[in-house]
Amino acid sequence: MNSNVPPQPGYAPSQPVFPINVQPWTTGLCDCFEEPTNCIITCCLPCITFGRNAEIIDRGSTSCASNAFIYCVIGCTGCSCFYSYPYRTRLRGQFQLAEAPIGDCLLHCCCTSCALCQEHRELKNRGFDPTIGWQGKQGRSNYGANEPPPVQPDMKK
Repeated sequence: MNSNVPPQPGYAPSQPVFPINVQPWTTGLCDCFEEPTNCIITCCLPCITFGRNAEIIDRGSTSCASNAFIYCVIGCTGCSCFYSYPYRTRLRGQFQLAEAPIGDCLLHCCCTSCALCQEHRELKNRGFDPTIGWQGKQGRSNYGANEPPPVQPDMKK
């Protein structure tokens, strides 16, 4: 068989083809009760969890409050999943995560609470704390960077 011949239409490789650097999620979609507090908040007020996640995913360029408000307003029409799923896609892109178990849009339309909880856990497992926001993370990681050195009371010119 000639190896220079292109594959015929309908040809499928025996092994699935995946991007090289795809990483698995650190927790499963249905592991919501690993963080019971976030699970309850997300079930009652998904706009809060979404706002927190979005602020971290946006790296502080938008606030938790503004994202939560937009999510809530769009949620009144029943279409909040169309606002939230692109953030899951961006999160996956930032950490090279697999699009699993189903596509981002379908997942947010069918299992919004589970998706938001998984995204929250992923951010926490990667060193972010959505509950304190982007500025809180920055402040914590740069602790003392903008403070002047302490002055000894006995120092004189």
